Amino acid sequence: YTRGTVTAFSPFDARADAEALRKAMKGMGTDEETVLKILTSRNNAQRQEIASAFKTLFGRDLVDDLKSELTGKFETLMVSLMRPTYIFDAHALKHAIKGAGTNEKVLTEILASRTPEEVRNIKQVYLQEYEANLEDKITGETSGYFQRLLVVLLQANRDPDGRVDEGLVEQDAQVLFRAGELKWGTDEEKFITILGTRSVSHLRRVFDKYMTISGFQIEETIDRETSGDLEKLLLAVVKCIRSVPAYFAETLYYSMKGAGTDDDTLIRVMVSRSEIDLLDIRREFRKNFAKSLHQMIQKDTSGDYRKALLLLCGGDDE
Repeated sequence: YTRGTVTAFSPFDARADAEALRKAMKGMGTDEETVLKILTSRNNAQRQEIASAFKTLFGRDLVDDLKSELTGKFETLMVSLMRPTYIFDAHALKHAIKGAGTNEKVLTEILASRTPEEVRNIKQVYLQEYEANLEDKITGETSGYFQRLLVVLLQANRDPDGRVDEGLVEQDAQVLFRAGELKWGTDEEKFITILGTRSVSHLRRVFDKYMTISGFQIEETIDRETSGDLEKLLLAVVKCIRSVPAYFAETLYYSMKGAGTDDDTLIRVMVSRSEIDLLDIRREFRKNFAKSLHQMIQKDTSGDYRKALLLLCGGDDE
């Protein structure tokens, strides 16, 4: 069961696709249209089969050929589509903590939105692929409460959803209220423990109760009482508890809103959610931003890059 826009293509012929791609990139000039049509309409598992057929038939590496024949954002998007699903997040995190400066935005987006099972998988893949411990890498590049909440999320030990205990809901809501609204300086640790470890259904009830007790949405309190990377991470966690598709709709909206586009975010979200919940993200986008995701991509991007993104988007929600 998937709410993705990209599904397995049928009838699928990996060799025929590999041949079409080779022809599109051979000789003078590249037929970008063929490249983008094939890669956006096959799912990730099929793209891996195409890469393997490509090597078998031509002794060439498909990703290397894409890198040498394509340029700019379009190249980045096509190469991202070729990355095996299981390695996508590990690769994004590796690049977020590499070299000078850490990309906190990527750490926040991935660790706030992935399920505990997905996080466990990311840690395992990271260790296999990069022979390094993801938690060590992240703690080496971050600090303070921001670091501590990331570490809590990395433990992937959020309580599983089950029967919600109203007494505990009331208690957590009171603790958060006292830690946030009632105190000079916020007791960040309470926020970190509760937001990082309680089950999703429990926390949704806590947020309702918090509103009843305090008269504020918990987001408003976080906004007022914290700042910087910690604030962004706390807000991302809260939004993902409320609705992961709504969180990504907002992430996509702000990647394109205003002057300039944050193409890295746009590409990362479109590719990573295309087989999971992009249909739900589209629905939330339309609901919350008075325009469709399709319309915004249309307006904000151009060329083959735009064509490919619109095909991934899959349709317009009038």
